[in-house]
Amino acid sequence: MRLLTYHSIAWRGAIQLLLLPLAGLMLLFSPILAAQELRILTSYQDDVVAPVVEAFQEQHPAVKIRVLNKNTNAALDEMLAGNDRQFDLFWASAPEAFVVLEHGGRVVDLGYGPYVDFAWSAVGWTWKAARTAAGEFPVPQDWNDLLHPEYAQGIAMSHPMRSGTMHSLIETILQDRGWQAGWAWVLELAGQLNTISARSFGVLEGVEKGDFKVGLSIDFLALTRSNNGLVFRYGRPVIMIPARIAALQGGAQPELAKAFIKFLLSEQGQRILLRSDIRRIPIHPRVRAELEESLHPEVRAALNFSWSRYDPQLAARRYWEVNQIFEAFVARDLLLRRELWRRLRTLQHAAPAETRRIRRLLTWMPLTEHQARSTLKDRATLLEWSARSHAILRDAEALIRRLEQP
Repeated sequence: MRLLTYHSIAWRGAIQLLLLPLAGLMLLFSPILAAQELRILTSYQDDVVAPVVEAFQEQHPAVKIRVLNKNTNAALDEMLAGNDRQFDLFWASAPEAFVVLEHGGRVVDLGYGPYVDFAWSAVGWTWKAARTAAGEFPVPQDWNDLLHPEYAQGIAMSHPMRSGTMHSLIETILQDRGWQAGWAWVLELAGQLNTISARSFGVLEGVEKGDFKVGLSIDFLALTRSNNGLVFRYGRPVIMIPARIAALQGGAQPELAKAFIKFLLSEQGQRILLRSDIRRIPIHPRVRAELEESLHPEVRAALNFSWSRYDPQLAARRYWEVNQIFEAFVARDLLLRRELWRRLRTLQHAAPAETRRIRRLLTWMPLTEHQARSTLKDRATLLEWSARSHAILRDAEALIRRLEQP
């Protein structure tokens, strides 16, 4: 009995000794198994992300990749709040968003800097070729053409608070024309708008369906839909905007994040951008050379001059202000502002001095950039800006109503 007990104890001890190294191995390898999941937060749709992800996974078959699509502004809010879901990478077209994350201490330098450019883009507008071919309206040649009465209530754009692409478009106008002249153009454009869409793809889909004459867009979104009959024209001057990717503070897998960035910047990764269903302008010079002949001449020229480059640092410094000014002065009173522009154009017999006075009101931005950036970022500021916008519109309406009297 004692012998049996001894052997039982010895046997159990032997099993425990065998299991200890196995348990150690399991503990050793379990983080590695967990490390095979890479989490990416992006503003891009699946048709842009999937080809790159699939090519990366061919080289790293053990890696599982989770991708969440979220608009740029919402993604920024989540990252600045702490990245609770442990995303490893942020991947988007709005370069100022990465500067905002850097200033908030939410990005990690994995050897490429706080973020890295991987492609170039530029903004402009798109329309349906069949409609201009049928003579329904003339093709707009430059930004000022979009303000012609021909396009009244025929233009669509997305909200810069919902679309990083549209924030970059607004910034392009402001950086090219200056603060006051840029906002004057935007406020006059408001009189031309049919709608402000919640997302960039809604603009393109509406143009395809014939709901809008013209849609404001970024090149790669419109060019990938050329098979649907859309034509894209770059705004002039062409201002090149870098698209970026960054590793995030709080991400669980920095080595996998670094490997993905390295792949995206490699010749193989960059060549994926040339696909007809992606249509990005690669950063890699040898890969871009393959695209050189098909690039618009003005794009080729812009790529060679630093003065035609977008300034993400400037855009980041006033990111909140630009979004909120658009909301207060354009989006909230869109219907009223649009109607006042329509009524102004019907004042055929009014004195030019009177109509110029009304036009100045409708294109007046009462906030300088310094004033906008000096105010508190709170609800009281937003309400004050909205009240100022509405007061200006009431003054303009009173002048119009007086001139409408027989």
